[in-house]
Amino acid sequence: MPTTCFNCEAACGLVAYIDQETDKVVRFEGNPEHPASRGRNCAKGPATINQVHDTERILYPLRRTGERGAGGWERISWDEALSDISSRIRTAIVEGRRDEIMYHVGRPGEDGYTERVLTAWGIDGHNSHTNVCSSSARVGYTTWMGHDRPSSDFANAEVIFLISSHLEAGHYFNPHAQRIIEAQQRGATVICVDPRLSNTGAKADHWLAAWPGTEPVLLLCLAHLLLEAGTWDRAFVHRWTNWETYLSKTRPDLPPTFESAERALREAYAKYTPERASELCGVDADQLREIAAVIAKSPGRFSSHNWRAAGAGNLGGWQTARCLFLLNVLTGSVGTVGGTTGAGWHKLKPKPPLQPPPVGHWNEMSWPREYPLSHHEMSILLPHFLREGRGKLDTYFSRVYNPVWTNPDGFSWLEALSDPEQVGCHVALTPTWSETAWFADYVLPMGVGSERHDLASFETHAGQWLGFRQPVMRRYAELQGREVGPETRTHEFNPGEVWEENEFWIDLSWRIDPDGSLGIRRWFESPSRPNQPISVDEYYESIFATEVPGLADDAAAVGQTPLEFMRDRGAYAVRGDAYGHHERTVPPSALAGAVLGDDAVYRPHRGAASPTAPLPPLGDGSVAVQVAGAARQGFPTPSRKLELYSTTLADWGWPEHATPGWIPSHVHWQRLDLAGNERILLPTFRIPTLIHTRSANAKWLAEISHRHPLWIHPSDAEALGIEVGGLVRVNTRIGHFVISAWRTEGIRPGVVAASHHMGRWRLDGAAAAGRAEGGRSGSGQSGPRSWAGGPAEIEREGSVWKLRRTAPMAPFASDDPDSERVWWNDTGVHQNLTFSVQPDPVSGMQCWHQRVRIGPAAADDRYGDVVVDTDRARAAYEEWLAMTRPAPGPGGLRRPMWLSRPLKPIARAYRIDD
Repeated sequence: MPTTCFNCEAACGLVAYIDQETDKVVRFEGNPEHPASRGRNCAKGPATINQVHDTERILYPLRRTGERGAGGWERISWDEALSDISSRIRTAIVEGRRDEIMYHVGRPGEDGYTERVLTAWGIDGHNSHTNVCSSSARVGYTTWMGHDRPSSDFANAEVIFLISSHLEAGHYFNPHAQRIIEAQQRGATVICVDPRLSNTGAKADHWLAAWPGTEPVLLLCLAHLLLEAGTWDRAFVHRWTNWETYLSKTRPDLPPTFESAERALREAYAKYTPERASELCGVDADQLREIAAVIAKSPGRFSSHNWRAAGAGNLGGWQTARCLFLLNVLTGSVGTVGGTTGAGWHKLKPKPPLQPPPVGHWNEMSWPREYPLSHHEMSILLPHFLREGRGKLDTYFSRVYNPVWTNPDGFSWLEALSDPEQVGCHVALTPTWSETAWFADYVLPMGVGSERHDLASFETHAGQWLGFRQPVMRRYAELQGREVGPETRTHEFNPGEVWEENEFWIDLSWRIDPDGSLGIRRWFESPSRPNQPISVDEYYESIFATEVPGLADDAAAVGQTPLEFMRDRGAYAVRGDAYGHHERTVPPSALAGAVLGDDAVYRPHRGAASPTAPLPPLGDGSVAVQVAGAARQGFPTPSRKLELYSTTLADWGWPEHATPGWIPSHVHWQRLDLAGNERILLPTFRIPTLIHTRSANAKWLAEISHRHPLWIHPSDAEALGIEVGGLVRVNTRIGHFVISAWRTEGIRPGVVAASHHMGRWRLDGAAAAGRAEGGRSGSGQSGPRSWAGGPAEIEREGSVWKLRRTAPMAPFASDDPDSERVWWNDTGVHQNLTFSVQPDPVSGMQCWHQRVRIGPAAADDRYGDVVVDTDRARAAYEEWLAMTRPAPGPGGLRRPMWLSRPLKPIARAYRIDD
């Protein structure tokens, strides 16, 4: 049975094998029909079988008894859970407390389903993990090309430039890794910029271990070399950038000609010489000259990517993406074979049926006016907003998200989630236990990747595709002859009483508005069966039949319905040209009612959208740009060109950063006491065998990767007196953690690193001490077991919290005999607890890199200790908040209308005075 992997964002294809004698899933392999993964998977895909058969997974709805976090639970029916939760939500909606309902998701694994649900409820309640992951990169790319992510044609590139270890730890690891290595085998040059020698760096032709935060300097040096040598695509820059605006805003002293713009560019970046880059970045000047020469020889075929690392780690990290994409622009490698394209041109997000109108209000708990350019919601600040009284939550859903563990400042999250005055009811939608779920009021079991329906499509290569995740046992039953009709539910085929979110949201919405008086139920009614809920078959059949180009015809050609076609194949490649979308001419019919402005942009006569209308893609309704005498599609930016000068950044308070440039990081090495014990901590590098928090219920992955020592260069270890394998105390601004050292020359001196995947812990299910001052919770002996979570206890004295491991990982008894064979004793250290929130004032991105003081552990320190003062965390929050330049912006707006949002409200909601 084909389905889609749910163990990272890549959504690779899987095939589930089912033993017809036992009617059990026995293994997962790659789906050769999948256009992105092409039958191949990383370790995370086959490990789905561990999650299906995990003996410690949650199988039945649970409700808390006793205090939050005390470990008391009772099994309840789904009817009880749905009745109570729906009643709370209905009451909040009726009483006008819509902003007190929040859905907080990590990796969604689907496109648009839950957003449609929230829109139907009429709430601006979507929250995400994006500002702990990718906000800065998104802002950098958006302000260039309107698309918030790049789509790199690695397969056809001649130069592949990766900021961070993108092959092994990138956004779409498996599909990208295949194509990068294949291109390298055909002669492509691979360049990796990363202070840590990752597997990618080891495979690269050039590994540049730049100081963290100086990557823009390195990139601007390469741009300088291209400009000085004249080895850049002058015609492309003239045709497709807003060079006129760049010139008028930065050099009004020069004549308004492209020759002047060329001069302005050369002079602007003249200071970024190889020698200066060598001094600031710590890389070899001649190596930079060599790389610039390689890039110059491959016009149009420069493929690049930046997502985490430099972008996610540093103050001003969004400029890394701006500077990297500048090289794409200078080489004319945008929308070309072997170049880099906007993600929106390679991603397919079909429209769902029964689409409700946009929400009519603005939720400042997620979209505060201090961060008008954030990408996306300011989720990491939620505990601080709750604490200072900006609002409260009546009903809070967490789904595939573990903020207590994943986010910085996790103890502030724990404080908020423990307080019913701040969070009235917390509903954790999860297949497995987590540090956050332990503090919920309801824990509702949801299906793993092979037990649910979802659509997914991502920019994995130069092409457009759609993957269909499906519950394999449901499909198996159907093929075995069991009737699966509109009333049949997926949970009938899953283990225990495990549901899928699709049907959960349908049933919950139906109960929120049982008689239709709130106007919600109609968005969940069957189009063919009056007064009945829509079924998942009806929902997806509608999409496949009308919203996926070519699918209905291909299905008819083999005598199948579109839904049957997708259930049999699991994925579909959309035919069409993957390149040059910006050059496409716009037909006269699409220009009807539009006028050509002085800026060469076609906009409707009516101007901006009416206050109650849905916002057009760019807010102002622009439809084309005139280039070379023709109306062309262009890019989804205000100028419909690539924005060398971002008028949005300038108009919204950041004119000094409107062009690609360098903003010194908060951990810039020249500001540190490197002669003493200060170092830069890189806490974000990924392990390709792990799945953020979901790895805890995948035994094979826990066996492969279960510890994360602190990478430290031998010279630093000697200077700081740290022994081989010795314990290290890492002091952050708000606390410290204790970890073991690993001496390696694979990291830049002055920099230390620890992966963010590990450090899972679990409390004692029998404890009932609560979280009172001086209280203790958990001996760690009887809580839910996992393959990657060590037993621990938590103590609190005022604002000071301490997490301590009570025992190592050890074999345990369960229905799975492998649990008796656990041979490892380490589960890592929860370092994220000790990081304060550090949101970039432009992008809202958590600046993960830490300025730390390190040395040998103290006599009473134990491995895994974590100590944090949440009052100090609060002070750090206030300091970073003061760095912002809040809305209103032009026209009294909260946010530029053209920037994306998961849920876009009506135009009037954007105005602060409304």
